[in-house]
Amino acid sequence: MAVNGTIPGPGIECNWGDTVAVIHVTNSMTNGNGTGIHWHGIRQNWTNYEDGVPSVTQCPIAPGDSKTYTWRATAYGSTWYHSHFSLQAWEGVFGPITIHGPASGNYDVDLGHLMLSDWSHQTSFEKYSFAQTQGPPTLDNGLLNGQNVWNNSGTIEGSRWETNVSSGSSYRLRLTNTGIDTHYKFGIDNHTLTVIAMDLVPIVPYTTDVIDINMGQRYDVVVNADQGSGDYWVRAVPQSSCSSNNNTDDIRGILRYDASSTADPTTAPYTKFNNTLCVDEPYASLVPYMSDSPASPSSGGDDLDVTVGAVNDLFKWYISNKTYDVPWENPTLLSIYNNDTTWTDSDHVVELDQVNEYVYFVIETSQGVPHPMHLHGHDFWILATGNTTYDSSVALNTDNPPRRDTVTLPTIGYVVIAFLTDNPGAWLMHCHIGWHTSEGLAMQFVERPSEIGTSGIDDLQSVCDAWDAHVEEADIEQDDSGV
Repeated sequence: MAVNGTIPGPGIECNWGDTVAVIHVTNSMTNGNGTGIHWHGIRQNWTNYEDGVPSVTQCPIAPGDSKTYTWRATAYGSTWYHSHFSLQAWEGVFGPITIHGPASGNYDVDLGHLMLSDWSHQTSFEKYSFAQTQGPPTLDNGLLNGQNVWNNSGTIEGSRWETNVSSGSSYRLRLTNTGIDTHYKFGIDNHTLTVIAMDLVPIVPYTTDVIDINMGQRYDVVVNADQGSGDYWVRAVPQSSCSSNNNTDDIRGILRYDASSTADPTTAPYTKFNNTLCVDEPYASLVPYMSDSPASPSSGGDDLDVTVGAVNDLFKWYISNKTYDVPWENPTLLSIYNNDTTWTDSDHVVELDQVNEYVYFVIETSQGVPHPMHLHGHDFWILATGNTTYDSSVALNTDNPPRRDTVTLPTIGYVVIAFLTDNPGAWLMHCHIGWHTSEGLAMQFVERPSEIGTSGIDDLQSVCDAWDAHVEEADIEQDDSGV
């Protein structure tokens, strides 16, 4: 699969404050493949109906049908769009978004996006049966902006992503981890990275040799071309304690000081790549440039316990003993429009009725698996995290803590988040491991439902009518969580 014939798809570029009003999505697939495009990290302030999530904010776009999305860029930096229908995103239905605005660090040249992916020679759909019955499958390769090489029985196929620099200049790279199940470490041999933003939040710059970037996360880094000459490996290395890949040591691109060079680099990796733990960047380093701190919650926070179980011999993930399973044809937003808000356990809705209230949640697990948790429609503050059981003695950092939209729940541990109820809508929160999302590791916050209104209802109903007609004709059966 591809967007406009390329992987990654074409980039969307705008300025901070722009209204992006002409994104036409046409579903040219067949055989029951619906779609919907989510604008990852875009806040969708008062435009919840444009969030692009089948079963939550829309029905799937039927084959042969189209939908035009419109949203406003209320934050700036680097992010991406991707399908939110089943496992399509990891077949190539994704692309970069650049929102120009201020930067917390200086640079000379913007090199654009570098999207880190994982890849399998079987489709994600083919591997889903294995994932449901035996656990995460081993993937075959990884890609940098859709490129890498592969040793096919002694024949090297494919090509590497390359970029050229001039000595003495500095370059901005916009990193995104688009993988289905690969926690990456990223670095460029002999060069340091100055990190200036995460998840559309500018931060106080800090330097590192190697950056940990987990699924759904973005980091903007500045690379100083201070080596004078030569060719250098650009490395994306799966964190092996939780990422299984058959090409772990050869997911690489090349940075060249001489554009005419065709030589393979001979440089060595930083020793930090030997650390196989699946972690976020150190939270002490992730200091938002514009200080913003949460107030105390008006009531005690909820504890969201992540567990795994089996239903009919298939793996299912649970949050607070509920596994997410919602029908494509009856999205949450349509139910709200129709005043039908009797939620079931499988809808897993938490209603947040209060206006501009700070809400706190503890997400924890006793399982030895990390989960990159992504919240739609919001940034959240990361107040605490640890590899132990959470209790009330844990100190919460409320003094300008890290603020982002995707955080890693550590193995056998917890993370405490908070956000402000300032954006009415139905907002999905889910693990960004593709298998886990499809296996039910998701929930939704219905925020200030009385203020959601009926904006977008005509378009939503039109898309649902087309989907319903297609389902009746094609006899489609849903076999995943709906998101």
